[in-house]
Amino acid sequence: MQMSPPLRRFALTAHITSSVGWMGAVACFLALAIAGLTSQQPERVQAAYLAMEMVCWAVIVPLSLLSPATGIAQSLWTPWGLFKHYWVAVKLVVSLPCTAILLLHMLPIAKLAAAAFQGALAADAMHDLRVQLIADSAVAIVALLFTTALAIYKPGGLTSKAESRPAWVMWLKRIAIAVALAFVAAHLASKGAAHMH
Repeated sequence: MQMSPPLRRFALTAHITSSVGWMGAVACFLALAIAGLTSQQPERVQAAYLAMEMVCWAVIVPLSLLSPATGIAQSLWTPWGLFKHYWVAVKLVVSLPCTAILLLHMLPIAKLAAAAFQGALAADAMHDLRVQLIADSAVAIVALLFTTALAIYKPGGLTSKAESRPAWVMWLKRIAIAVALAFVAAHLASKGAAHMH
């Protein structure tokens, strides 16, 4: 079943708006996280972490759910297909883990907001977690920029063909493995440093 042209345009508009909005909201989150870590003014630190939690629940979480949902709907009801083209499949493989990781990070974000509300974020309190949120949001922006570029350039390659994978898919696989290993190593190192304190 295919979408009618008006419905397809509406779905495409919803997908682009939610995807770009998600990236913009994460950029705001990153700015607040940097301000919360670097500011010497307790009031600014408190405001930054309280605002981060509100931005997450009110903007980032809804958009992180809407963007993949509208993308999947377009894939299923348009000629692109969900797993027919490599660029569509790769977008899905990148965006769904971003959403899952975001939802997992909501508990630490709530913990930071609660500590900020109580005025308990002076000096180096929860320093490793604060740095981790900066790193994670920076990685999320790169991932969202990448999915945006995929949607614009739509590099070739059909998953259903018997021919070998396109070169860009092979390079992407290598880069993704390296990034995933670095991400895991950074998380393990930050947890190890937290246990030493």
